[in-house]
This record gives sequence, C-alpha cells and structure tokens, in this order.
Amino acid sequence: MKRISVFCGSSFGDESVYLDQATALGTALALAGIELVYGGANVGLMGAVADGALAVGGKVIGVLPHFLQTKEIAHQRLTELILVDSMHERKTKMNELSDGVIALPGGFGTMEELFEMLTWSQLGLHKKPIGILNVNGYYDFLNAFGDVMVQKGFLKPVNRAMLLTSDNIDNLLQQMANYTAPEVSKWITQKTV
Repeated sequence: MKRISVFCGSSFGDESVYLDQATALGTALALAGIELVYGGANVGLMGAVADGALAVGGKVIGVLPHFLQTKEIAHQRLTELILVDSMHERKTKMNELSDGVIALPGGFGTMEELFEMLTWSQLGLHKKPIGILNVNGYYDFLNAFGDVMVQKGFLKPVNRAMLLTSDNIDNLLQQMANYTAPEVSKWITQKTV
C-alpha cells in the first residue's frame, strides 16, 4: 500500500488515548513509507494524524471542501491540499488517491465515510482493505452490531469479514497488507443465507 485514507473525528474525544493513537497512526504510516490521505483539517484527531506523519517527514495529502476552508480549519503544513466542492467529492477523491482505509474514532461523519467505503467494497466498486483502529474499545459496539447483521440475515459472513479490526496499529496494517477482497455477490437470497 502506497497511500491510506484515514477517516476520524474533528474532535479529540474525552480521553487523551484518542489523540495519542491518532498521532501514533500518522507516525507509523510515515515510517512505513505510506502516504496519508485525510480530510485536510487541523482540528481534532484529523490534525493529530496529520501532525504525526509530518513530524517524521511523511507525505500528507488533505482533501477539503471549500466551505470548510472558509472556517479556517485547513491544515497549513500539508504536502498537498486538494480543495473540492462537496463532501461527496471529498470521499470520491480520497478513494481515488488511496489503496486502503482506516477509521479512527469519530462521530457521524466518520461513520458515514467508513460505511460508504464498505458499501462500495461490498458492491465490488473497489477491492481495498478497510480497517478500524479500535482505540480504547471505541468500536466494540459497532463490531457487535456487524455480528447482529449476520445473525439476522442482512449481511453475509464474508462481507462482515471485510471490516478489519485491531486495537494495535502494526497488527491492523499487517491485516490490511494481507487482505484479499471477497469474490461473492452482495445480494442475500433465501438460497444464499
């Protein structure tokens, strides 16, 4: 993987471990020679992951909608800042630029970005690995809900397995490096359940 998109919160969360792990992820990507693609802001975990990569000489590409730039949250020290017209265009551009996706803790925006990338993968629009860094158990309930989707017949186990999870950065990157996308149809029928 040459580039990974990271989706994460524009807030810091309520414990310092979120900031620490966001910074550590940016650092780990840069030291592994992987360029960071992210939302372009200098606030919250977004700013921390970028700063972590930049601090050790990593390349960081931000993708930011014009309307957010006017709120003065654009990171000023990026390798490259790409301005786009909409949130959807931001996701599309980040997908085009990256070979994989990692979600750190975040709110609705992070969840929306993560699930859109998962949906695109499930539909066969890309074959990139998608991981969540489960900092401090943040994604425990999301992982449990993924299991419920399978149990209730709304998600195939092979599609559930597309969401890679670890609370350890090196382990998550290793899972992503070894990932092979499923080659099955997304649609569940009575015969495929």
